[in-house]
Amino acid sequence: MKVLRLGVVVVLLLALGGCGAAGFSGLYNTPLPGGADLGDRPYRITAQFADVLDLVPQAGVKVNDVPVGRVEKIELARDTKSAVVTMAVNGDVELPANADAELRQSSLLGEKFVELRAPGAEQAHGRLGEGAHIPLARTNRNPEVEEVLGALSLLLNGGGIEQFQNIAKELNKALSGNEAEIRALLSHVDTLATELDGHKGEIIRAIEGLNRLSSTMVQQTGHLTDALDNLAPGLQVVAEQRDQLVGMLQSLDELSGVAVDTVHKSKRQLVANLRALRPTLTKLAEAGQDLPTALKILPTYPLPSAAGAVVKGDYANVRARLDLNLDSIFQNFTDSSQPPLQLPGTGPGTDRAPPAEDPQAPALPLPRTEPPATGGQDSTPSRADPGLLGGLLGTLLGGA
Repeated sequence: MKVLRLGVVVVLLLALGGCGAAGFSGLYNTPLPGGADLGDRPYRITAQFADVLDLVPQAGVKVNDVPVGRVEKIELARDTKSAVVTMAVNGDVELPANADAELRQSSLLGEKFVELRAPGAEQAHGRLGEGAHIPLARTNRNPEVEEVLGALSLLLNGGGIEQFQNIAKELNKALSGNEAEIRALLSHVDTLATELDGHKGEIIRAIEGLNRLSSTMVQQTGHLTDALDNLAPGLQVVAEQRDQLVGMLQSLDELSGVAVDTVHKSKRQLVANLRALRPTLTKLAEAGQDLPTALKILPTYPLPSAAGAVVKGDYANVRARLDLNLDSIFQNFTDSSQPPLQLPGTGPGTDRAPPAEDPQAPALPLPRTEPPATGGQDSTPSRADPGLLGGLLGTLLGGA
C-alpha cells in the first residue's frame, strides 16, 4: 500500500514537472467541454469594443445564436480607451468583410458572448478571413441589467413620475363637461389630417420647390447682399425726393380726371371718328400683303427694290441687260393698260366698241420698209414714211 501511494506521488510530481517545463498559463487556455467546433482550419479575427464589460476568454462567438467560435484573448487597445478581442472562428463560416460585432448576453443573468452579424445583402461585400479587423464603428453592446435598473430607479425617484397623477387630475378637470366640444375638435382634426393626406403630393412638391428656392437664394447670397447694401442709398434718394413724387402723383391724378372728363365729353365725336375710319381700315385689311409690298417698292420706284443694292459706298455698280427685240417690245406696249402707241380705234375716250369693218373700205396703208426711188444722182433722199414702225422707233429712240 505504501508503495502504491509512493508511485502516485511520483507520477504527480512528474506531471507537475512536465507542466512546469512546458509552461502553464492558467485555466483560460484549457478548452472547455461543450464549446464550439472550430474545425480543421479556423481563422482568427479581432474586434475593437469601447467596453467589453465582464467578457472573459473562452467565451462563445455566435452567428444567429449558433456557436461558431470562441474568444481567445482580450487586450487593452493602444489608445487605452477601448479593448481588442481576439476570436477564433470556424473556417466553414462565411461572413462578409464588413460584418458587425455585438456584445450580448445569453440570458438576464447569463454569460456574455460575441455576436457576429452580417449587414444587409445590398451592403455586404468581400469575405471575412484570417487577420480581419472589425473597427470600433462596427461594434456595439447591449445595455446591462444594472444600467436598466439604474435608469428605472432614476425615473421612479427623480424623474417626475409622481406628477403623472396631478397631470391626470388636471386633464380630467379640463375635459369634464366638454366632451361634445372635444369630440368635435377630434372630428375636425381627423378631417384636417385626411385633407392633408389627400394633398400629400402637392405639399411634398411645395416643400421641394421651397428647398430649390432656398438653394438658389444661397447660391445668390453675394448678389442679394450687394442688392441690400445698395438699397439703402436708393431709399435715401426716394426719401429726399418724396415731395416731388407726391406732387407728380397728385398732378397725375388731376391729369387722369381731366382725361376722363374729356373722353366723356368727346365720346360721340370719338365714336363717329372711329366709325369714319372703319372703311379705311377695312380697305387696309383687304389690301393685306399688297400694302407692305407697295411700300417696299415705293422708295426705289420706278426701279426694282434691288436697285438700292447697287450703291457700294461712294460708287455704284450696275449691270443691266437691254432687250431690243422689237416684237417683244411691241407686244409689251400693246398689252399695257396705257400703251404709249395708240392704235386706231383705241385709247382714251374710246368707250364704245369699234365699228364693224366695211368690206368695201380701202385697206390701211402698210408701213414702207424700202427706201423711195431717187429722182436722180443729184436729188436728195427723202425721209421714209415712218408709219407704225417709225412711230414705234421714234418713241423708243426719242426722235421721229
